[in-house]
Amino acid sequence: MPVLISAVVLVGALCSLDLILTLGVIKRLREHGELLAARAVDRPRSAIELGEPVGEFAAHTVDGEPLSRATMTGTTLVGFFTPTCGPCKEQLPKFMEYARTMPGGRDRVLAAVVGDEDLAAPMVAELRSVAKVVTQTRNEEPMGAAFEIMAFPTVLMVEPDTEGDVVVTDDAVDLSRPTLPV
Repeated sequence: MPVLISAVVLVGALCSLDLILTLGVIKRLREHGELLAARAVDRPRSAIELGEPVGEFAAHTVDGEPLSRATMTGTTLVGFFTPTCGPCKEQLPKFMEYARTMPGGRDRVLAAVVGDEDLAAPMVAELRSVAKVVTQTRNEEPMGAAFEIMAFPTVLMVEPDTEGDVVVTDDAVDLSRPTLPV
């Protein structure tokens, strides 16, 4: 009988410990959920979101190449910049360095410079060495509309899914980490 009482007390103690630990985990999960919700509110949406398909668009690069959603056949780095934006100027060297490491090279990098053509010229000249470049005015942004751009700079990674739709695979590209060679 004393063995049975000891076993019941031991099981009761283990269950109590398990209950305390479970309540602690639930409390931490709630705290993390609140932090993530607050972070989502703090970080406004700047473009199309992860997993969403890119809209239809038609444009020409500054070199005269036609460009559309259909011409994006592999993993592609896409950047949107404007020459009057301080953060764009800060991100541009990082974008260019990252673009140099992209498998497929210049064919897998697309940059859109939005703004006055004269102001955009130096930025376009820099980007041409590493990317297909499209210039757009604020009034006419077919690519901006297709990617739902709401802020500059915006850098995305896109690629066709199994059904052939070009979708966003990364909506927060970390430009400080070079791509992995394929």
